[in-house]
Amino acid sequence: MAQTLPLRSAARSTARVRHLPPVLAVVAVVALLALPAAGDGEGGAHPADAASGVVVLYCALRLVRDRRRPLTRTAAVVLGLPVLGLALAAMGAVSPGAGLTGLGRYLQVFVLVPAAVLLLVRGRDDVRLLAWSMVGLAVWQGAVGVRQYVTGTGASYQGEQVRAVGTFGPQDVMGMATVVSLGLVCAVGLALGHAPARRRVLAAGCAIALLLPLALSFSRGAWIATAVTCAAQLLLAGARRALAVGAAVVAAGVVLVGGFGVGTAMLQERVGSITQVADSPDQSVTDRYTMWAAAAGMWRERPLTGVGLKGFPEHRDSHASLALSSGSETDGAGAGYRRQPLLSPHNMYLLILAEQGLIGLLALAGSWLALLVLGLRGLRTVRRSGAGSGTDCALVACGLLVWQLTDFAYADIGGPSTVLTAVCFGLAAWWALGGGTGSGAGSEAESESGAGTEAGTGTGSGSETGAGSRSRTGFGTGAEEVPAR
Repeated sequence: MAQTLPLRSAARSTARVRHLPPVLAVVAVVALLALPAAGDGEGGAHPADAASGVVVLYCALRLVRDRRRPLTRTAAVVLGLPVLGLALAAMGAVSPGAGLTGLGRYLQVFVLVPAAVLLLVRGRDDVRLLAWSMVGLAVWQGAVGVRQYVTGTGASYQGEQVRAVGTFGPQDVMGMATVVSLGLVCAVGLALGHAPARRRVLAAGCAIALLLPLALSFSRGAWIATAVTCAAQLLLAGARRALAVGAAVVAAGVVLVGGFGVGTAMLQERVGSITQVADSPDQSVTDRYTMWAAAAGMWRERPLTGVGLKGFPEHRDSHASLALSSGSETDGAGAGYRRQPLLSPHNMYLLILAEQGLIGLLALAGSWLALLVLGLRGLRTVRRSGAGSGTDCALVACGLLVWQLTDFAYADIGGPSTVLTAVCFGLAAWWALGGGTGSGAGSEAESESGAGTEAGTGTGSGSETGAGSRSRTGFGTGAEEVPAR
């Protein structure tokens, strides 16, 4: 009898572990981004990168165990479309090593991790959990960034160490801006949904609080992408709500900048530099447009297939004008002075065009456009149904995708925060291809599995997501599965 008690206890513990939602594996990837990046500035894989690989492996093992079709035909085509251009660009790389490295990175960000997120998210509660984890990460990184500004321990900006970079260090000045922006987008989406008032107020408070660290990041691209995305979310949520929230944001901005004078002079100079292109632009703007011109020159040289993955640095000098500087200077935030080479055009679309040509750009952009169209169609269906229970998930998923597609006009992939980009594409894919009511994948999956929709014959206990949506993501309701929360 004494021996059976420990066995039963172990069995209960194993059962509890099996009943944990699979999305916690993705939440762990988000949480690991709170860890400081390597302080030597030499790059290398961040723990979140390694964890994303584990998530893909974990997802694959679950698929093998459950013996279920992983993706619908629509999802497989949309997520697998970029592989064609990537394979051609990898074969045209300057070296086999560069081709394999670039291929692995692109597959991680735009194919494998998004597919794993799509398969591991089982319902809208999982989306909300993942969105709140991104908000929490943004609040943490934002708090570190504000402290850096106040104490003068941030990255160097105009000779002062005041630029908020969070735990990412001066070599990845866009890292904290990306995390804070995505967390703010999630908070806005959650606040505009139909959750209990307490949660919506908390989300709105987090969104307003994140405006300060976003401003102190001095990241023009992140400002533009966030403004465009939040405006789109407000309009998608309804004109009346857009006016009310817009007025609150303007009031908060007036209080922060006008009342307390938060970074007034530097922020005004940074905002003014956004449109200061022809009339004495700063060196960073000159470098950006010079590299854009170099990327366009590479594309004109090889319009269909590009110069190959990881080929931009090799061909940059032969296509760039003399206006391009030798590199960007970084200092502060716990690291010494460094001069970093300019290895990308800081425009994802031009980078793809230069390295992968028209074939690669059409494949990747076509996949992203399909996700956006299907996601917006799902949002429209949810709003027309009058239920509104999934509006927050739709606004979060569509908002994250809109932010990424806007930010890609001013940035490209690179650094630890790129893992968060992959998670965003996964959430967008879940809404568009797996969980969006009325999406194209939804009707197809229903006919294949014979299961009902979220309003149909699901077996969830009080959940918005029934067996139908779980079967669409490849995980059924076997003996080891639990109903969606």
